[in-house]
Amino acid sequence: MTPNEFFQAAKDAGVVPSDAVLQSAFQFGVNADELAQLVLSGVKTATASGFDVYEEDEELPQIGAYDIVLDGRDQPVCIIQNKQVKVENFLLVNQAHAFSEGEGDRSLTYWRRVHQEFFTKEYQSFGKKFDPNTARVVLEKFQVVYPVADK
Repeated sequence: MTPNEFFQAAKDAGVVPSDAVLQSAFQFGVNADELAQLVLSGVKTATASGFDVYEEDEELPQIGAYDIVLDGRDQPVCIIQNKQVKVENFLLVNQAHAFSEGEGDRSLTYWRRVHQEFFTKEYQSFGKKFDPNTARVVLEKFQVVYPVADK
């Protein structure tokens, strides 16, 4: 199923408003399958992206927007909706956000280590240098809206 078909299925099920627009469809990080499952299970409710690698004309994620999380084969896993978006200095990201990302031992120490490695490589791919002292990150908090979790 394509992301657009998946999004339409959520609209047809009445979970997503019929006039809603899909913001994006993407894989999380380097372990797309594992991270998608953390999202689906409700463990991962936040993410971070490098502010300085957004293109000049590229919009930042929007509050209320819908995104599709893809697995490692680019297949839709779930639809999330952004509840909070803010830009923060990398070194000011706090323990609460690190815990919400749901990865590793969920500590700030772990978060900083793996994100510094990830952002260093990502920035290099854009011909930029990642400096944790000056870099800003886009922090998003979200919730899964489709498929609807069994209660």
